[in-house]
Amino acid sequence: MNFKALQNGSDIRGVALKGVAGEEVNLTSEIVKKIGVAFKLWLGKQFQEKKTALKVGVGMDSRLSGPELKKAVTESLSAAGSKVYDCGLASTPAMFMSTIYNEFNFDGAIMLTASHLPFNRNGLKFFTKNGGLEKTDISAILEIAANINLNNYTLNQTIEPVDLMAVYANHFIENIRQKINAENYKLPLKGFKIVVDAGNGAGGFYATEVIEKLGADITGSQFLEPDGNFPNHIPNPEDKTAMESIQAAVIKNSADLGIIFDTDVDRAAVVDSKGNPVNRNGLVALMAAIILDEHPGSTIVTDSITSDGLHYFIEEKLKGKHHRFKRGYKNVINESVRLNKTGEPSWLAIETSGHAALKENYFLDDGAYLVSKVVIKMAQLKKENHTILNLIEDLPQPKESSEVRIKIKTADFKSYGEAVINALQTFAENRAGWTVVPNNYEGIRVACNEHSGAGWFLLRLSLHDPVIPLNIESEKEGGVKKIAGVLIEFLNQFDKLNLGAFDKLN
Repeated sequence: MNFKALQNGSDIRGVALKGVAGEEVNLTSEIVKKIGVAFKLWLGKQFQEKKTALKVGVGMDSRLSGPELKKAVTESLSAAGSKVYDCGLASTPAMFMSTIYNEFNFDGAIMLTASHLPFNRNGLKFFTKNGGLEKTDISAILEIAANINLNNYTLNQTIEPVDLMAVYANHFIENIRQKINAENYKLPLKGFKIVVDAGNGAGGFYATEVIEKLGADITGSQFLEPDGNFPNHIPNPEDKTAMESIQAAVIKNSADLGIIFDTDVDRAAVVDSKGNPVNRNGLVALMAAIILDEHPGSTIVTDSITSDGLHYFIEEKLKGKHHRFKRGYKNVINESVRLNKTGEPSWLAIETSGHAALKENYFLDDGAYLVSKVVIKMAQLKKENHTILNLIEDLPQPKESSEVRIKIKTADFKSYGEAVINALQTFAENRAGWTVVPNNYEGIRVACNEHSGAGWFLLRLSLHDPVIPLNIESEKEGGVKKIAGVLIEFLNQFDKLNLGAFDKLN
């Protein structure tokens, strides 16, 4: 078994169930047991001075393989000498908070999830009080796991069930009450109608255990029941079908706000009262407006594919600083942490995918915390007869935008992709009407003048897949197609690229 093949950046992911052609199961109970033991051994090195048994919490999202894999990892942790707590159905952010809350104070935590991936996938995310583990930590754990002999470990302690999500939900209730500070303190959301779409993942609690208990009418909320088949839509705020579903629910129920989560609730997006989606650049703009009102002049760290309009909105309208960095939520979060250490205040790290981490919340990417900030702001603005729409009404919107995912047809896809990007750099530097954007941390970003498409494009190498994603935006009709036409002509010289994805632009 190649354990390293299970690494997905700072997570572990694999195929846990049969049922998809061409995808063999590689995340079995036995493998997860070895990973559980390995995490305990790794964790022990971080707590060498601790004399008592390490306390570890384990939770899962709604995936079909969750119960079996949770049983495997809890038993292996116990066999390795940990005091183990079964957190049941949980969110990824709640598992991190289990290492912070005084009610639990776990030394480590494991979340079984594969985010929005199909039903047959699953994975593991790991936490300590210092946050989520880094890529190097995952590599170390998998290296230990590859050499584990399970015969050396036998179950020696009981596994204690705990209701983590009740404690987690109550923290939100108290925080929202304090921040809104309404005349009706206990029910500050009374009079609001809020629709929640949990996508049959772990986020249903936010509707029934948080905002409804604060007085909100949650009529029209949908897919709150956990179901690992994900029968209604992909639990992904970036998915078009998922967003259309929550938009329709908001309009049908005349709601003030719509909220949608991914499976494990570390990502989210919202829909305004008119049914407009507030995701991707719009969500970044909304959160930037909220944060810069609280922390004027702060640096907002985003991923690389954010729009020129968003850059203008943050810097010119909100008077903040916009720092584009690499794609990948850990990259964005770590960069914001780094800036703070250098003395540059950065209170928000956010990806267009819906991952958002705030300095005030341990730089944890927590979808429920994200939407709570929006809910609080919505209630505060109502006192001024304003809505969250007013916060982003000056955000420039492109006339056209598109993403094309170009597949690379070779095993050494990283080297090949880098060669393509380097060649494009040279080509762009010598093409009239194109300007290579400076201070770019990922791939190549090019500004195209009025005669060359009136927009911009970014070509970068995917973090994990044999793909070169291309994002294009234009300020005029037909601009995306014009920019793409030049790029297709250039890319045709690379015989290991599949350019079929451009067909959708025709």
